[in-house]
Amino acid sequence: MCRPERSEGMSEVLLRGGRVVDPGTGFDGTADVLISAGRIAAVAPDIDADIGDATVVDVRGLVVGPGLVDLHSHVHSIAGQRLQAMDGVTTALDLEAGMMPLGRAYARAAEEGRPLNYGFSASWASARAVVLTGVQPDASITGSLAVLGDPRWQRSSSPAELAGWLRLLEDELAGGALGIGVLIGYAPRSNPTEFLAVARLAAGAGAPTYTHVRELVEADPTVPIDGAEEIVRAAAETGAAMHHCHVNSTSRRHVDRVLGSLARARAGGARVTVEAYPYGAGSTAIGAYFLDPGRLGVWGLRPTDILLVRTGERIADAGRLREVRASDPGAACIFDFLDEQDAADGALLHRALAYPDAIVASDAMPLVWPDGAVDTREWPLPPGASTHPRTAGTFAKTLRLMVRETQSWTWLEAFRRCSYLPARVLDDVTSSAAGKGHLAPGADADVVVLDPGAISDVATYLDSCVPSVGVRHLLVDGTFVVRDAVLQTDAYPGRAVRGEPR
Repeated sequence: MCRPERSEGMSEVLLRGGRVVDPGTGFDGTADVLISAGRIAAVAPDIDADIGDATVVDVRGLVVGPGLVDLHSHVHSIAGQRLQAMDGVTTALDLEAGMMPLGRAYARAAEEGRPLNYGFSASWASARAVVLTGVQPDASITGSLAVLGDPRWQRSSSPAELAGWLRLLEDELAGGALGIGVLIGYAPRSNPTEFLAVARLAAGAGAPTYTHVRELVEADPTVPIDGAEEIVRAAAETGAAMHHCHVNSTSRRHVDRVLGSLARARAGGARVTVEAYPYGAGSTAIGAYFLDPGRLGVWGLRPTDILLVRTGERIADAGRLREVRASDPGAACIFDFLDEQDAADGALLHRALAYPDAIVASDAMPLVWPDGAVDTREWPLPPGASTHPRTAGTFAKTLRLMVRETQSWTWLEAFRRCSYLPARVLDDVTSSAAGKGHLAPGADADVVVLDPGAISDVATYLDSCVPSVGVRHLLVDGTFVVRDAVLQTDAYPGRAVRGEPR
């Protein structure tokens, strides 16, 4: 019998007899997990049950792994994080877009409380908007979406303007940003030298970049530089750690070419990581550059491929699309880019997920109600909420597809893709990442317990806010957020994950 050292006065939880999967050590076997004072205290067979007032939970037949780390979540709300909790996520970070002012974003989350750990990158788009348009960001996703459709910030910068917004990013990094989020796909005509300048800034600060790449040459032969090539060149030239966001949606049917480029760059030593999600439709603000009626044909899209999230309206024609883009450019929409029911398109999505070391990330979107509300503490959620189904189901769907149905991954590999690798992206910028993504003693007590035969997404494009099934327990910092498959509505244990400037 194993009797671990006990922390007096601290609450303890003992997860008894589960299949423990730790991608940090490669362990996959039956064991107990003891949690004490927000940390993993021990992982061993038959931990002595005589441990005082510990809560003992029988998890035999279930899989116990490190909580999932989502590098790409735009849900800055209690309601959204609760959906992600039911999907197995314990840490939800907005790194592709970021937030500005950073301090306000962290303060708001701390004041309101969050079920999950949270964090933000410095926002490249907001910094450019401040300098190029005078628009002052308000650290909200609503404000961030609204600015995306403003063409004034999408142009190239003068030398003075470039220096101005680089200083803003540098200040945000010093204030605890987890790197720089670069939405260059929303300003694809901007000068490529500016992207290199951002990469150099990030490299000097020891912080990653997280990039929504600009368009590919297959879509627009006149683009200043191919988006996939730009990110690997910048990584090679500057030494920056550069993360390629949602390769499935920005590459569409050219994903094999893009993944090949990334593979060659990585083989040459470039520090490039990549993420994907298992859906054939994206979501963004309807004012986005690439949803201009004159550009839809570049990707084989039509106005009718676009759906407004809040109202459910499917855009009828180019005239209606222009009208909505002018009146409400920040309105969230869903647009098709691959047909998930088509075998060839489904294979493309599978290859993006199966690519060696590809990280799973959701690109979770805000929840909205018909009356304009964007958050609630009610659970179950009040009727009428809408979002992209990836908010509720990305990880459960990936586990269903890649582990249960196709056996493309083992459970060890699944947790490596969903927990361990995303945490390692953050290692250079914050010491707190060291405790995430694994279950060794001393690791953070962010733990998911799931039913391996039941884990599945339920949310659909028509009913997008339905929680996933199969997550039996979820602990954040040692506190149950989900227990016996029931969300704990009084649990707000989420902590800030912040960068630490050199």
